[in-house]
Amino acid sequence: MTTDDVLRPTPESDAELAFEGALRPTSLDEFVGQQKVRRQLQLLLEAATLQNRSPDHILLAGPPGLGKTTLAMIVAHEGGRALRMTSGPAIQHAGDLAAVLSSLVPGEVLFIDEIHRMARSAEEMLYLAMEDFRVDIMVGKGAGATSIPLELAPFTLVGATTRSGMLPNPLRDRFGFTAHLEFYEPAELHQVLVRAARLLKLEIGDDALGEISRRSRGTPRIANRLLRRVRDYALVHAEGADRSAVRAALELYDVDEHGLDRLDRAVLSAIVERFDGGPVGLSTLAASVGEEAETIEAVVEPFLVRSGLLSRTPRGRVATTRAWAHLGHTPQPTLTDDL
Repeated sequence: MTTDDVLRPTPESDAELAFEGALRPTSLDEFVGQQKVRRQLQLLLEAATLQNRSPDHILLAGPPGLGKTTLAMIVAHEGGRALRMTSGPAIQHAGDLAAVLSSLVPGEVLFIDEIHRMARSAEEMLYLAMEDFRVDIMVGKGAGATSIPLELAPFTLVGATTRSGMLPNPLRDRFGFTAHLEFYEPAELHQVLVRAARLLKLEIGDDALGEISRRSRGTPRIANRLLRRVRDYALVHAEGADRSAVRAALELYDVDEHGLDRLDRAVLSAIVERFDGGPVGLSTLAASVGEEAETIEAVVEPFLVRSGLLSRTPRGRVATTRAWAHLGHTPQPTLTDDL
């Protein structure tokens, strides 16, 4: 086998890429969940079509994996508009943003993922671009510097953020519509999994899909990922994808019956076993489990707080009575009284 044979796409890899693309709905009617947001977006897009104009700028806020990128694609697809995709970390200078904005065609949709991570100079340039479709380019330095206005084609900005509180108010106020995406209910995730299983050509029962949906942390991205791991397990072990196969596969990948993974349990165990249930500061907790504080705060904590396993107090993070019970420990009387 040559290097070219290794690098050349195979029919199997092409099928997997096609599956990834097919997972994303192309219309609001196909999109599962987020019913209120879907109705709001439908009204916004239909009004823009009737008035023959670009839709207002849209901000999509919510935890990772809930469909922000998919909704941005739908905004472009349903309006028959081109889509340009970039991310906040990729825009580190005002010139980076100016290059993107100046190349947009009329009516194009610009999607900026993790928009709160853009450079501050780029944010300030974006204010004028969003309101007046114009940017000012500075030429030269010092006393001889000159500002040259550059007109932009009308466009729709779709920004996505997992940390809406980090967006400056002047930027947030310039979005005509802000959508807050919520975690999914198990019944909604079940619908997502039924569609994904059909695309995977995987025969799996409703009870097995229900087991996956209950362990998916209310997140479609996680549900689809777990379904593929179950598919792999059933394929390798030559078994049907029944409920017992689901449990065996998820146990192998350290996903327990409540959807907690290795890092979730490590955080809870650190608070309960090393710090007597808390309170413990975020930086101390991150150091104790060997993870970045931002990872703990943005990835782990939202699910643990929503599940009633963790409490955030002014003094630090505290494990709830439910967390003690989940780990098989008896809560300390003082903590039980406080909580």
